[in-house]
Amino acid sequence: MHDPTHNPCHVPAGEWSELARAQLAEAGYRSSRPRAEVIDLVAEQECVRTAAEIADELRVRGTGIGTATVYRTLEALEELKLLQRLDLGGGSARYEPAFPDREHHHHHLVCEACGVVTPFEDDELERAIESLARRMPHRVGEHEVILRGRCPACAELTPAN
Repeated sequence: MHDPTHNPCHVPAGEWSELARAQLAEAGYRSSRPRAEVIDLVAEQECVRTAAEIADELRVRGTGIGTATVYRTLEALEELKLLQRLDLGGGSARYEPAFPDREHHHHHLVCEACGVVTPFEDDELERAIESLARRMPHRVGEHEVILRGRCPACAELTPAN
């Protein structure tokens, strides 16, 4: 049963920020205010955002942080497996915080009309994927499922064919 109050994208923001800063330092990245601002914004986001959306929000906040800094920071965080990168179509990847050593897994529904992204978890889907993986010749290390359709608001406006 879907619980509308549960957000599977949510990670503990303070915990993730601290981990991101520590792992970046361990990997030899120097600490900087712009990088910290990007980390803090990513940590507090509800779900996936594009690099452009992150840069725009930082601009609105008056941080003066450029888009190149956002991209460099996201790239470093992704290399350290602290971000999950999702290619949802439309030419821009989206990012969300992740813990590299934690079993926190969810998937996404994408509205093909308005682009809204809704995270979801489904134990039955996970069991089906595990069963399929056991029958495949490849060793399956990870997976992502992106379902496309229409969100409730868009489905009301434009009935499906």
